[in-house]
Amino acid sequence: MLSKKLFIVPFVLLLNTLAHAADYSDREYRLARSVAIKPAQVKQFLSHPSVAVREALAQNRRLKSAMLFQLASDPSERVRIAVATNLSTDTSTFNKLATDKNSAVKSVVARFEYVPAEVLAVLAKDRSAEIRIEVARNLNTLAATLNALLKDTDPDVQAIAAQALQRLAAETN
Repeated sequence: MLSKKLFIVPFVLLLNTLAHAADYSDREYRLARSVAIKPAQVKQFLSHPSVAVREALAQNRRLKSAMLFQLASDPSERVRIAVATNLSTDTSTFNKLATDKNSAVKSVVARFEYVPAEVLAVLAKDRSAEIRIEVARNLNTLAATLNALLKDTDPDVQAIAAQALQRLAAETN
């Protein structure tokens, strides 16, 4: 009987510790998303061990450009994607994300409706036809970039670029 008590007590303590750790992380998650986050807290959360907390921070529209630029190098794809969809992300950070090694990150940048046209021009030269297709589909892609995509080696990229140019011509008439 004594051995069961010795096992149950540490197990209950472990459960309590895990419950408090989850609450603590939840508080940090909420703070990372909060408009009331202080600069010192932002600096602390930039290297937080929890991907969810760093992702929440990357989604915070109150973050300064320098912090978003730093998060654009985060080891987690989720964090970098959150930076790519943050409305406060500036052109230099989008340019950094456009050269990301991860195709999922580049795809999100290529599809994002607020990405600058100059970043789309960079992505139009990506090795991946899927990324170039996303660029051709993006409504912010300029005619010059679409014309360059008409000469693409991939026929699907060419076809979507031609459709996008037709749409642009129809909008200007």
